[in-house]
Amino acid sequence: MARNVEVELDEIKAIIKEVWQMWKETDRRMEKMWKETDKRFKETDEKFKETGEEIKKLSKEINKVLGLFTSQWGKLVEALVEPGSVKLFNERGIKVNRSARRIKVKDEDGNELMEIDALLENDNEAVVIEAKTQVKVEDVKKFFEKLSNFKKLFPKYKDTRVYGAIAGIDFEEGANRFAYKNGLFVLKFKEGVVKIANDENFTPKTW
Repeated sequence: MARNVEVELDEIKAIIKEVWQMWKETDRRMEKMWKETDKRFKETDEKFKETGEEIKKLSKEINKVLGLFTSQWGKLVEALVEPGSVKLFNERGIKVNRSARRIKVKDEDGNELMEIDALLENDNEAVVIEAKTQVKVEDVKKFFEKLSNFKKLFPKYKDTRVYGAIAGIDFEEGANRFAYKNGLFVLKFKEGVVKIANDENFTPKTW
């Protein structure tokens, strides 16, 4: 009887030892798997960081190119506006005898308060022109604010009838109509030539 008990104990010990070995092997494999997983996560994280840096760098370069493009087109628009629009406004009865581009006013500290892209005038009237590559409704609204502050910042024109004109190579849907309805001259470019889009029934707003 005692012999049988010893045998059974030996078998139990063997089973326990086998299970223990299996558990240790499983634990070893799990540890290896977690290390590999952690390594892959770290590698993936590094790749994401590298990709993020590349995207930031690329975005900066794109913004730089777009800024240069917008700036150059803006200068082209302004250059086309002044000489082309003088004749057009003369034909509309606003006899322009003086014109200027890129007029700025600054405060005592040298901070820019306002910039006018182009200004056409005679002794009694002035046309303030805002030039954009693409004109949006929001641009028109901002231009209204500029016109509202124009005489305050340019007091020499306090007794002058001031008109507003917005010029662009392209107009967002509804922007030209919005400008027209609110009393602005709309200057458009077609085949390199600037034209007043307002019809003969248009009555300009004065500031």
